[in-house]
Amino acid sequence: MTVRAAADVFLDSLDNANTLRSYGIGVGKTAEHLGETRPLATVADDEIGGALEQLWGEAAVNTWNARRASVLSWLGWCAERGYDGPAVPAWVKRMPPPDSEKPARSKMAVDRLIARREFHLPEKTLWRMLYKTVARAEEILGVNIEELDLAARRAPVRAKGAKPRTRRRGAPREDYVMEPVYWDAGTARLLPRLIKGRTRGPVFVTHRKPSPGKVVSRRDVCPDTGLVRLSYGQARALLDAHTAVGGVAGTGWDLHEYRHSGLTHLGEAGASLPMLMAKSRHKKPENVRRYFHPSADAIAEVTSLLAPGDSRR
Repeated sequence: MTVRAAADVFLDSLDNANTLRSYGIGVGKTAEHLGETRPLATVADDEIGGALEQLWGEAAVNTWNARRASVLSWLGWCAERGYDGPAVPAWVKRMPPPDSEKPARSKMAVDRLIARREFHLPEKTLWRMLYKTVARAEEILGVNIEELDLAARRAPVRAKGAKPRTRRRGAPREDYVMEPVYWDAGTARLLPRLIKGRTRGPVFVTHRKPSPGKVVSRRDVCPDTGLVRLSYGQARALLDAHTAVGGVAGTGWDLHEYRHSGLTHLGEAGASLPMLMAKSRHKKPENVRRYFHPSADAIAEVTSLLAPGDSRR
């Protein structure tokens, strides 16, 4: 059973035209993203999560929830009929409606988490890099060592929705328009310690080599150690394990909160909307505004601009 065949038999089972129209978008685009001719049984859970994040991670809350629900129904339907295949991983959560969105984490909370000594260097480096670059997690996880410009504190990433370059003869298929992300001095001090002299391969890797028989792209394997690239699901699970409330899985921080919090803190510090768009690489102002939720302290502080001589201290 290929991915495309599994999608078609599921969609053919739907009677309601409105449901078919809605589910057709979510299931159809996910199947296309995964590779329609692949056997469904070869698709991993994390690939489903990664596809949803890549396709609709920046979409409106209701759109995300609808697309997630359609893929959840599709894979659940397949499992009920005995088709071997993946499931939507636990870290791909339904998002709360807009009027109940959680505010950004405070700068103090972010700094304290990154500074805690009991956490390992890879996690601390990843978290700090996510916060300081305000990049999407999959972008940072996809960076390779040979792409790092340590002196300039930047690296090119394949942004969401990146379009292939004009195809040149002999150019690789993965030749996409890349955009740079920038980090701070603290991250710049951590990165050399993390890569420890390695010159090629993924910056962030797991502690294990790929299992026998698993097909892994050469780009996703460190040629020096044989370790594979850290996936989005693995990175999120690590963060959740370190921040879970009362040790309950699924109650901790989400990787996307670093981007959300970073943009909010930059806005509170006075960064203009065009600068926030340039930093986050958003193309539409409304996509930046939805991240920016000023804290009560920031709102109180800006009030002092109406009376410069009136200090609250």
